[in-house]
Parts: sequence; structure tokens; C-alpha cells
Amino acid sequence: KHKISIKVCLKHQGKKVLIVLIIKIMTVCRLPGSNKCVARNFGHDSVVCECNSTYCDSVGSATLPPLGQFSSYLSSKAGSRLEPGQGQVRVKSSGADLRLTINPYQKYQKVKGFGGAMTDATAINILSLSAGVQDQLLRQYFSSEGIGYTVVRVPMASCDFSTRLYTYADTPEDYNLDNFTLAPEDINMKIPLLQRAQALSPRPLSLLASAWSAPAWMKTNGALTGKGSLKGQPGGKEHKSWAQYYIRFLEEYAKYNLTFWALTTGNEPSAGEMTNYSFQALGFTPEEQRDWVALDLGPALKASSYPHTHVLILDDNRLLLPHWAKVVLNDVHAAQYIHGVAVHWYMDSVVPAEISLGTTHDLYPEYYLFGTEACAGWNPLDRGVKLGRWDRAEKYAHDIIEDVNYYVVGWTDWNMVLDQTGGPNWVKNFVDSPVIVDAKRDVFYKQPTFYSMAHFSKFLWEGSQRVGVSPSKETDLEYSAFIRTDGSVVLIILNRYLIEFEVWDPTVGYIPFSAPAHSLLTLAWNTH
Repeated sequence: KHKISIKVCLKHQGKKVLIVLIIKIMTVCRLPGSNKCVARNFGHDSVVCECNSTYCDSVGSATLPPLGQFSSYLSSKAGSRLEPGQGQVRVKSSGADLRLTINPYQKYQKVKGFGGAMTDATAINILSLSAGVQDQLLRQYFSSEGIGYTVVRVPMASCDFSTRLYTYADTPEDYNLDNFTLAPEDINMKIPLLQRAQALSPRPLSLLASAWSAPAWMKTNGALTGKGSLKGQPGGKEHKSWAQYYIRFLEEYAKYNLTFWALTTGNEPSAGEMTNYSFQALGFTPEEQRDWVALDLGPALKASSYPHTHVLILDDNRLLLPHWAKVVLNDVHAAQYIHGVAVHWYMDSVVPAEISLGTTHDLYPEYYLFGTEACAGWNPLDRGVKLGRWDRAEKYAHDIIEDVNYYVVGWTDWNMVLDQTGGPNWVKNFVDSPVIVDAKRDVFYKQPTFYSMAHFSKFLWEGSQRVGVSPSKETDLEYSAFIRTDGSVVLIILNRYLIEFEVWDPTVGYIPFSAPAHSLLTLAWNTH
């Protein structure tokens, strides 16, 4: 837009005016407290927002206007990024063809939180930047001016997003784990960054631990990668040692004042059942997982200093539900130690959410469902980093809305930060991430998926409760509504097509809104 207007001025009014215009535009970009995206186009269908040590776009703390008004935040393919707006709640309907009615008396699950993973790759990339840019990046994710992440998934030892293969107990036959020790990656990178994130966050972070593989000497294939499971049987010495490994991990991190809200029974157990699987994995069938929790992990946690740490089963694709949940949760010995079911987003399109998530919730309503991993660029047909790709933001928003509408209480992205190749990753399994660093220029780019996450993480505080929303007719709009702990309402809408609508909250009135096609919208208003 600026370039076009400059050319017009040059043609009609001479060079003098052109120079003045350029100065004005530069001044606007550097206004203190200015929060506009510094957009860069890399040839995909939308833009990224570039940030450096002194400037990054932000909507600030996003406080709501008084009763009778509403706030709106819009991100779009056309280039809006959490663009704030305000409007008047009306007494009368606007006569829009489509009306979304909020039903605050239909109450569903409460939100736990949103976040991403502190992998080795994430830590390496953050630390590749200068100190000022590191702080800016961490603020973007964790501070109240940023997007308010409260969940951080922490891999226990190495995964594919590491530069080498390691566990914390690589000494063979060390069943007592006498040589258990955290890695330099934990002590020099992940732990200091987690401490900094916690210092920036106005709320305690909910840390979530997931292990990719047991030490090679505990496994049937004698390797961290490929098809292999624990030697022996649940209740046996390898299974007991593997449970104690979790306790030792919690103990070591606690020395750095980092305590874990939850741990999973292991990342993608189905991967360790696949022949020639290329990176770290530990195979479990649902029956083996059930028995390991009942005989080893559950009792070990209960006897430890961390009996209140939550245990989440599965940590794998939701298409394995409800079968996996039935096998594990129907066993009272295992079920007594379990709090929830962790799901990944890969292959979500294979099985409808109603059949996987909905059925599992209906069968086991006392166990929550929690999203623990998702990323763009994982599909072999559309691989790696694509700077500015808008459709990936829509895929995130679609999946989160679908998940929360089927009882999921939180959603965790995969790597928070990657480089421009989508790594480092020792097995070259490169993917995309909401923040991409350019270490040479000492800047980072916030992808459209960053804003997709923001529309949820910034506005849905822990304890927010999903409530009913009913459309006046069938529609392609995707939406979910929540009442926050302060009584305010938050409605998140994915508008992939150009659809006019209004919102009716019987407690306050009508909110007419027009959002462009390919946009993501958060509306929020007070009810008292």
C-alpha cells in the first residue's frame, strides 16, 4: 500500500513530497507503543510479522470495554494480525441472515490452557539470537502483552528435534539409575529458558513431560530408534526402572524450581510398534501401557514426592480412540492413577472427532482430553517451513475449535521456535513452527499460525468454561464460546468464506459483525 501511494505522489507532485512521505511512514513504524505488524511477504499467500530487539507487534493486555460494548480481534489472509476493534452492543437485531445465539446455561468442560514445546531445537534457536531478541521472543509467548502461553511440553531427553541421540541413563544395566544425569541440553538451554519464561508469565506455567524412548539397554531392540519396547513384563525390573526414570527426572528439574503439572506415559507408543521407524520411540500396546501404569508408574509416582502430578495416557493420534481408552481406563488398577488422555493432531481427518473424542468423553467423562502435539508442514506432500502461509493458520484454528467442541481442555503446539529450514532435526524430519528465527539478521518471524494460537491462548484463561452456541441456520462458520472466570464471554470464529452474521447474547443484546473471508475472529464482552 505504501509503495503504491509513493509512486502516485511521485508522478503527480514531484520528488520533494516523496521524501516527506517516506519520512512519515518510517516515523509511523517506530512510534513507541505502536503495535502494528511489520509485514514481510515471502511469496506465499499471506505475510509474516518481523520482530527485532526493539520492535514487535502486540495487542497489549487486551482489557475489555465496559458493559454495552464489545472488543474484537481480527486476523486475516489479507494481512490483519489480531487487529483490535470495539463496537456497541445493540438492543435490536441487525436482521443478519445468520445469528449465533449464546446459551450460557449449557455448560461443558473448563479450559486448562494452551502452549507449545520447549524442544532442544526450540532452545537452540532462541539462544541463536542476541539477548534482547531472545527476551522479545519469550515475551511474545509468555508475558501478559504477549499471547499468554501457560502450557509447556518438555521432552524428557532427546527426540528428533535434537542434534544427537541421548537419554539420562545411558550406562548399561544401571537398574538403580545411579548414573542418571540431566543432559547439557537441559542444564544449559531448556532449564534457563523455562525459568525465564516463568519469570515473564503472570501465571504459573503448567509443565508437561513426555519421553520418547527408554535407554537402549532397557529395550528389546537395544536401540533408541526403530521398533522396540521395554524388555520383560510390567512389574519386571526394566519396567520398574523406567518408572523410576520419570521420578528422577521430576526430582532433577525440581532442583531448578521447575515442577511439572503432568507427564504422559510416553510419546506416540504406536511408533515403537512400526518396523524401520526412523527416530526415537518406545512401543507400547494399550494392554502393556495399562499394566505398566498399574504395576510400575502409578505406584512409583504415588510413593514419590510428586503424588499429585497428573498422568496422561496415549500421547498419540486420536484415531486410536476410543479403543485405547477402553483398554486402559476399564482397568480399575490402572485407572486410579490416571487423570486424562493426551492426543496428537496428525491423521485427525481420518476419524471424525465425534467418534474419537466424543465417544471417549461420553464413556469416561471424569478423565479430561488434552491436545499435546500439532504442527504444520509435517505432511510429505506439503513439507517444512512456508513463511506466511495462511491456510496453515486456518488448519490450526479448525482443529482447535473442533477439539474444544468435543471436550478437549487444552491444545499444545509442537516446537515453539525453529530455523528457516524447519530444524535442527537430526533425522531431517523438518516441519513448520509459529515462530521462525533468522539468526543471521538477528530477527524472528511470527507466522500466521502464531496468531491462530493467539486467538485462543490470549483470551481463554484457565478455568474458562465452554458454553452453548446455536446457529439460526446451517452454516460453514466454525465457532466456540466460553465464559471466563470473571463472567465475560469470549467467542472465537473461523470464517473461511465471506459470511455475514450477528451474535445474540440474551444477557446483553446483539453484536453485528462483518468479517472478511479467510479470517479468524475473537469477540469478547462483559456481561455485568
